Amino acid sequence: MKKILFLSAVLAFASCKKEGSESKDQTTESYSEGESAKAATPEALGKEIFEGRGNCTACHQPDQKVIGPSIKEIAKIYKDKKGDMVTFLKGNGEPIVDPSQFSVMQTNFAITKEMSDEDLKAIETYIYSHLK
Repeated sequence: MKKILFLSAVLAFASCKKEGSESKDQTTESYSEGESAKAATPEALGKEIFEGRGNCTACHQPDQKVIGPSIKEIAKIYKDKKGDMVTFLKGNGEPIVDPSQFSVMQTNFAITKEMSDEDLKAIETYIYSHLK
C-alpha cells in the first residue's frame, strides 16, 4: 500500500512539474513576442496601433475621406502648419485639419489619452509615412 501511495505522489508531482514547465515556455514565447514588437520600427508600431487598438481606420483611410480626413491629408496639413499631432491626440491641441469633425474625434480621446508618448509618436510617424 505504501508503494502505491508513494508512486501516486511521484506521478502527481511529475505531472505538476510538466505543466509548470509548459507554462514557463508560454511565458517565454509571450516575452519573445513582446520584445519583437518593441524592436519594430516606429512606423510599423504606429501602423499596428492605428489599425488595431486605436481603431483609427474606422474613420481615416490612406487616400480618401471617410468620416474623418484621409491619412495623407492629415500628414500634409500637419507638416505644412507645423502642427503637434501628439499634443492633439492627448486632447490638448486645437483641430487644424477639419475642425467641423472635431466633436467626432473628441470621442476617441478616451483611447488616445491612455496611450504612451511612444505610442502616439509612433502613430505620428506612421501618418507622416504617407507623404513618401
